[in-house]
Amino acid sequence: MTKAITTFFEAWGMSDADARQTALHASFGPDATYADPRTDAPLTGPAAVTEYVAMFSTSAPGAVAHVAGVETCDSVSRATIAFKMPNGMEQMGQYFVEHRPDGLISRMVGFVGTGAPA
Repeated sequence: MTKAITTFFEAWGMSDADARQTALHASFGPDATYADPRTDAPLTGPAAVTEYVAMFSTSAPGAVAHVAGVETCDSVSRATIAFKMPNGMEQMGQYFVEHRPDGLISRMVGFVGTGAPA
């Protein structure tokens, strides 16, 4: 299950559009949904997510998303992600991920930050 999460976020740093699409399709179920504070509504399917991730790659060339930690319980994972920009700036995010029986992502909801008290 963590393989799908790692593959998904590795795609965020890929400059090659074909490689990025392949990685996202390999990790995200065909009817899976994705939402974070920057999406207007949940995105459905790998094609919609590929388009969304391409916007990140285009607007932040050289940026990467690194899986800093994952915990899984009963087919649900909590993943902490470090988004690292080429200038050294880093933003953390927390994602809750539901998995299909085959390990692919079926639902992902992301939040800015890690939920730590201010």
